[in-house]
Amino acid sequence: MTNADTNGAGGMIAFQGVPGAYSDLACRSAYPGWTTLPCPSFESAMEAVRDSRAALAMLPCENSLAGRVPDIHRMLPDSGLFVIGEHYQRVEHCLLAHKGATLDGLKRAHSHPVALGQVLNLLRERKLQPVIEADTAGAAKLLAEAHSLEDAAIASSLAGEIYGLDILLRNVEDAAHNTTRFYVMARQPRLPPAEAPDTVTTFVFRVRNIPAALYKALGGFATNGVNMTKLESYMLDGQFTATQFLCDVDGHPDHPPVKRALEELAFFSRELRILGSYPAHPYRLGQAAGQGAD
Repeated sequence: MTNADTNGAGGMIAFQGVPGAYSDLACRSAYPGWTTLPCPSFESAMEAVRDSRAALAMLPCENSLAGRVPDIHRMLPDSGLFVIGEHYQRVEHCLLAHKGATLDGLKRAHSHPVALGQVLNLLRERKLQPVIEADTAGAAKLLAEAHSLEDAAIASSLAGEIYGLDILLRNVEDAAHNTTRFYVMARQPRLPPAEAPDTVTTFVFRVRNIPAALYKALGGFATNGVNMTKLESYMLDGQFTATQFLCDVDGHPDHPPVKRALEELAFFSRELRILGSYPAHPYRLGQAAGQGAD
């Protein structure tokens, strides 16, 4: 993880959600000792950085089970912020309940719909009725206020600690690889040295409206041997003909292969903006090493 930004509101990192959310846990894991700032929306978390109430924002971009996080790809280019790091957070769901509650006495499990969909085996085996809430930590907060021994929440261990709930079961998720990737955002870019190894570059681009434009624009990455790890498309302003792409590639923009590929991309694009370059997270490097061993 990148070094902490100590300028301005150094030591404060914003996230979307209530205390105990997995984004809160990601902040604490990546920046231990920092103060986390809960925000009601992704936009308000970005705004906290823009107006210097926080130095950084931790924003989820994709999950290994649920796919990309809605709206993040759309908000990043116009946020006025830069990607200065990435973080991978393992999602370990816990079954939380009040002190005195027992597994046999539970009847309902409260959580975000995505989390409920990730613990179907638990719900079936324990015959628990799923109850949809706005988010995982919010479910834990509501449970703490309800004082029911028949209700439980699916949330993080941090949420259980914050809201005084017992952990009846740990790691109740169906898939052991459930992991969320986050972008770390700041007011100013923080480019690693050009010679730094294991760098990731994130950028957005719009191709010209000509035949095979995308094919030609991306061809430079193949011919220059640049690995593309993320490519997402989305419409702009509701227009089917106005498509923007969000992309991650391995390498630094000043590395000759990446530089040549970006120059070729720019030639075929109406717009190209680099959102940031940053050190690859150890989780990414570990996955790449594992794939290479197969």
